[in-house]
Amino acid sequence: MTKMKSIFKPLASLLLAICAWAGTAAFTLAHAVNDLPGGPAVNQLNLHPPATKIAQEQHWLHWFMLIVCTVIFVAVFSVMFYSIWKHRKSKGHKAASFHESVVVEIVWTVIPFVIVILMALPATKVVVAMKDTTNADLTIKVTGMQWKWGYDYLKGEGEGIGFVSSLDPAQRAMSDAGGPKKGESVDDYLLKVDKPLVVPVGKKVRIITTATDVIHAFAVPSFGIKQDAIPGFVRDTWFRAEQTGDFHGQCQELCGKEHAYMPIHVKVLSAADYTLWVDGEKKKMAAKADDPAKVWTLADITKRGEKVYAANCAACHQSNGKGAGPIKSLDAAAVVLDADKSKQIAVLLNGQNNGAMPSWKALSDTDIAAVISYTKNNWSNKTGQVVQPADVLALRK
Repeated sequence: MTKMKSIFKPLASLLLAICAWAGTAAFTLAHAVNDLPGGPAVNQLNLHPPATKIAQEQHWLHWFMLIVCTVIFVAVFSVMFYSIWKHRKSKGHKAASFHESVVVEIVWTVIPFVIVILMALPATKVVVAMKDTTNADLTIKVTGMQWKWGYDYLKGEGEGIGFVSSLDPAQRAMSDAGGPKKGESVDDYLLKVDKPLVVPVGKKVRIITTATDVIHAFAVPSFGIKQDAIPGFVRDTWFRAEQTGDFHGQCQELCGKEHAYMPIHVKVLSAADYTLWVDGEKKKMAAKADDPAKVWTLADITKRGEKVYAANCAACHQSNGKGAGPIKSLDAAAVVLDADKSKQIAVLLNGQNNGAMPSWKALSDTDIAAVISYTKNNWSNKTGQVVQPADVLALRK
């Protein structure tokens, strides 16, 4: 039985690999799939085309190490197989009998040592450069959340700008419907977001990572960066994009059931276009600035709450509020109908069920009040209750 298992395991692995390849090939044939600039390519085998000098160094290092290892492999096994064949017993050769050779001991110690040093020097240079986050032109805090990214511009041009980036709702709807339809263009399938991270070209951008719930990983292959985002800790990395364009990545830590729906989109603009974007974002922020003391009417706040719900909640709880699978229904939910509105406010601010329901502290007090008011007065929930921004502010920790 043990012997049979040892045979079936590699066969099963090979079968899975063939099925995965066949599935990818079938998907490519059934849909209009092309290479995505700044993202994955069709049947990609090599690393992403580099858009930073660090990524270029990583590419060179990758091929250098591969060539060195291949040369060593070929040399060692060539000598070994030649020796086995040339001095085989059938030709009358007899095994030599000796205890040690000082020359051989020195040779097979010195040569590997030199090889390791030659490999370590360029690798160390690249690793040290990857960790040097000093003298950044722009500092951005990246917060991983189930399942979206929060971006806060801390220093440099754009300081004060902050927003949450989520998978584009149309892409989520496409996935829920079983994926793209035959012949439909899917170059950026599950990589398109509603609000990309925007940075200027040629500027050193320091990325500070953290998380609100579980471990995530901020990774953009074209930039040569991957940094874990860990709750309660801060880590940092950096990049300097050498060209304008759109670059894509994904969370690279298994962070829960919607790990596949957590893309990263970085838009690199020219200095002039970036300044225009910053000015536009600050104007939007000024227009959206809400007075937490403002008292809203039920009609106005539920109208705003409908938009907040569609952008942030409908993906899990559905537009009808019924939820799905482990996602709880909001229609007729006890916490929604409860006259004590602080209970639902606490859920949105702190999350619950070990992160199954994430914290939504990143939303403004007005948006949280609006979406709660919307859920309390939509579907079969006709409570007539209104949650004001001041109610949320009073419970925010």
